[in-house]
Amino acid sequence: MAIFEVKVPQLSESVAEATLLQWKKKVGDAVGQDEILIEIETDKVVLEVPAPSAGVLTEIVVADGGTVLAEQLIAKIDSIAVAAPAAATAPAATPAAQSARAAAAPSAAKILAEKNIDAGQVAGSGRDGRITKGDALNASAGSTKAAALPSAPVPTGARPEERVPMSRLRARIAERLLESQANNAILTTFNEVNMAPVIAMRNKYKDQFEKVHGVKLGFMSFFVKAATHALKKFSLLNASVDGNDIVYHGYFDIGIAVSSPRGLVVPILRDVGQMNLADIEKKIAEFGVKAREGKLSIEELTGGTFSISNGGVFGSMLSTPIINPPQSAILGIHATKDRAVVENGQVVVRPINYLALSYDHRIIDGREAVLGLVAMKDALEDPSRLLLDL
Repeated sequence: MAIFEVKVPQLSESVAEATLLQWKKKVGDAVGQDEILIEIETDKVVLEVPAPSAGVLTEIVVADGGTVLAEQLIAKIDSIAVAAPAAATAPAATPAAQSARAAAAPSAAKILAEKNIDAGQVAGSGRDGRITKGDALNASAGSTKAAALPSAPVPTGARPEERVPMSRLRARIAERLLESQANNAILTTFNEVNMAPVIAMRNKYKDQFEKVHGVKLGFMSFFVKAATHALKKFSLLNASVDGNDIVYHGYFDIGIAVSSPRGLVVPILRDVGQMNLADIEKKIAEFGVKAREGKLSIEELTGGTFSISNGGVFGSMLSTPIINPPQSAILGIHATKDRAVVENGQVVVRPINYLALSYDHRIIDGREAVLGLVAMKDALEDPSRLLLDL
């Protein structure tokens, strides 16, 4: 007998514990080396746990939904044993069931585990039969793929409800937002920016930019560069509070809020002061793909000295973003819309974006916040400032 232990991967210092989603194998099943046995959800990412050796899964130490710590033992594999014949064990899952289990999204797998429902019994409505979060929410114990056809209409007057535990990520988001509001003196200042110069520059160079750099020229890179321009001028916006100390950061690590199937995540653009527009666009595109696939690493989600939240992609006109501790400021950008404005005594139509800068009034006074936001506005209304560092 040669026993290999399956352990929780190393977690970052900021992640204390994690939650097991759904085991993809049961005791007695044969496993291949590096085959994914289970996914583990932290408050930041979903981690895959591969088999350290081929063999037979002889013991599951922590069941679906269990809370675990880094390096904790969760299962054992015997590399010499041979899987028992199907007749001598509980009925094995059919190939279709095994495929469905493997095709469950992490958020869906967690919900099914909490309901004690085998993923193989749930019909997936996603691409290639993938089980979505909605499929998992609608599944009920004892349901089968055949039973996943449209159900009978709900009786008139029915008021259905379903109670679903928060995911670890959603619970952590709630905790951090409450912490931010309780511990920071949050104030928000607003301004409007005429996006016409940026739009004109983008339209002029976008085709050439994509041909040279292999990535599309979006608007977010302009906002990131404008924010960095302002942070250089007003260092308190890039600082953080540590007890009674103010920590001034000599670098610019900007978090970009990204929507993912698991909720809002904020991957970090490191050393933005050393990046050009193409570097920023490439990294943002990479983060977008990783967020959709649940592949962002803990390191990519840790740290940051300033954040940008883009509600404009969802059509938001105006918002008051909440600071991401221990940062002291966050920029909210919104949908650019044609609006009537007054220029030189004349009413004209311009593409306007409303900017919102939320800041911690404990260390940032209104002067720095307002002037910082004005510096961002000026840089966007005259992008050449970014090149000349004015």
